[in-house]
Amino acid sequence: MTEEAVEPGDVLPVRHRDGVRDQLRDGLRGAVRSARTAVRPARCTATAAVRAVRPVTATGRLGSRLPPVVGDSLVPALLLLNVLTTRAPHELPAAATLTAALVLPLVRRRRAPLTVFGVVAAAAFVQWLMDVQLPADVALLVALYTVAARSDRRGTLVAGAVTEAGALLACLRWAPDGAFLTPFVAVTATVVAAAVLGVNVRTTRAYLAALKERAARLEQQQEQQARLAVAEERTRITREMHDIVTHNLSVMVALTDAAVYAQHRSPDKATAAMLQISETGRQALTDMRRTLGILRTDEPDAERHPLPGIAQLESLVDQMCAAGLPASLDVHGGHGHIPATAQLTVYRLVQEALTNTLKHTPAGTDATVRIRCSAEAVTVDVTDSGPCPPPLPAAVPSGHGIPGMRERSAAYGGTLQAGPLPGGGWGVRTRLLLGSGGAVSA
Repeated sequence: MTEEAVEPGDVLPVRHRDGVRDQLRDGLRGAVRSARTAVRPARCTATAAVRAVRPVTATGRLGSRLPPVVGDSLVPALLLLNVLTTRAPHELPAAATLTAALVLPLVRRRRAPLTVFGVVAAAAFVQWLMDVQLPADVALLVALYTVAARSDRRGTLVAGAVTEAGALLACLRWAPDGAFLTPFVAVTATVVAAAVLGVNVRTTRAYLAALKERAARLEQQQEQQARLAVAEERTRITREMHDIVTHNLSVMVALTDAAVYAQHRSPDKATAAMLQISETGRQALTDMRRTLGILRTDEPDAERHPLPGIAQLESLVDQMCAAGLPASLDVHGGHGHIPATAQLTVYRLVQEALTNTLKHTPAGTDATVRIRCSAEAVTVDVTDSGPCPPPLPAAVPSGHGIPGMRERSAAYGGTLQAGPLPGGGWGVRTRLLLGSGGAVSA
């Protein structure tokens, strides 16, 4: 029965459509079977590869935990085992001896790379003289790699030249007739690869060592900076506490003496002096809480009580007057633009100078405080009319008042001048710069 040609626009009979459908179904089934057949070997190959890689990975992890001498002994053991199992009995003594001379020194290659290379090269030369070919010649490449990885450039060049000479001699003796160039190029490439690999390892090791050294140096510098910051903060707090305690105690002592002296003659003045003592004590406690509160984040006093500045100098002068030291204040120029730390420095300088006058001068001495403010600097000038104190012996310490004032002044680029005046009395003068020096913590 012949089939008629069917044009694209014709309608197939029922039997023809069933035949085409059956052919398509059979074709699809065949394609699926073929695909499954093609995929099954690939899947088996992948599974086998994964299974084969697992022992290698486990062995690599185990090898990284073993001592280096174990890994260095593995290659000599394998090469000796190869000679013992593959050589004929009459060749075994010479082959085993030469193999041992070539591979056993590799166990010490990390500690003495140049010495080991020299021993291996000598054994290889003896092997060449005896005209014995051995797989243990790879020991020369291992020794060259070790020299390149653990020696300097000069040692690497010498070892490379010796290895290349050995490769030339080996190719001249053992290369097939008419085929010298191909094995020589291959062996030379192997020699160069071993040397380059060793040099790369040495460079990487040196780079990592430099990074570790730099990290250690940076850590040491950070520790030093932290210690310096702690010492500086400790010095600042000590200076603040000295100013607070010395000034307030001096004022309280002077007021107490005045209250004791006036308690019978003028009870009202004695009462006023005692009230001033109480107020001075409270102010001292407030200043101490503010200074020490900086060290604790949960201390609110440092925020409730602002740092004293030029605006508080008037209260300070009134306090000194109540303590028995007549003092006057003259502030010229606005001080709103002056940083708070600089104003604190001015306040502490004036406070220390007036406290020294109160402690070291007799009754009847008066003091004058002059402050000159400008856009670039603040000038502090404190003078008194008391007699000059006698010079202290060299063995007697002079205290921390004037050195502390010098440190405060130096923090703002100023030089403190403290000493007797030409017309009598004592003067303290400095000029604080508000430019680059003002950025330094006081």
